[in-house]
Parts: sequence; structure tokens; C-alpha cells
Amino acid sequence: MALIPHPEAKRPTAEPVNPRNAEVMQRLRVGIGGIVMVLLVVGLANIITDRVLRTEQTTVPQAAPTVEPSPAKPASDPLSDAGVVPDLPEQPEAEPVPEGPVLPEQGEGAPVE
Repeated sequence: MALIPHPEAKRPTAEPVNPRNAEVMQRLRVGIGGIVMVLLVVGLANIITDRVLRTEQTTVPQAAPTVEPSPAKPASDPLSDAGVVPDLPEQPEAEPVPEGPVLPEQGEGAPVE
């Protein structure tokens, strides 16, 4: 036989929520969540580092190229090829060398005070 509570029986009421307790619980949840996130990030970084090290150990350092390198094309000047600038001579013209010592110009000017 099941016991049925009397409809007029006084039910226990929940304690009023203290705002201080709610704030403490919120801070606790945020703190624990932050710690979990840091642990996840550190674990992910560790996995990535392990994979990089494993890949470096298994690669062949002196692997031969699979494609023959093509010969280098001679350098050209696209502006000269298009006729935008004049062709420059291969050898620059020699500048005349003055005879005797090179002296500064001396002129008749106003005296400097």
C-alpha cells in the first residue's frame, strides 16, 4: 500500500538562493572551464610537436629531385625589347682625363667676412 501525502501537508520549501553563493558557483565554473581549455590547448600543441618530430625523422635529407632543372633563361630587359627605352651601348664612353692637377675654381667675388 502506497502512502499518499495529505494535500494540506506542508511541503519543504527550497532555501532562498544567496547571491553570494551564485557568484561563487559562477566563478568556479569559469575557472574550471579555463583550466580545461588550457589543458586541451597544451595537449593539442604536444600532439602537433610529436607529429612534426616524427615527420622530420622519417624524411630523407638528401632526396634526389624528381624533375631535371631547366636551364636558366638569359636575363632580358623587357623595356628595351618593347622599344620604350633606347638601347644602351655595351661599353660606356671613356671620360676625358684632364691634364695637370685639378684645382678649385678661383674667381673674383665678394670677400667673405
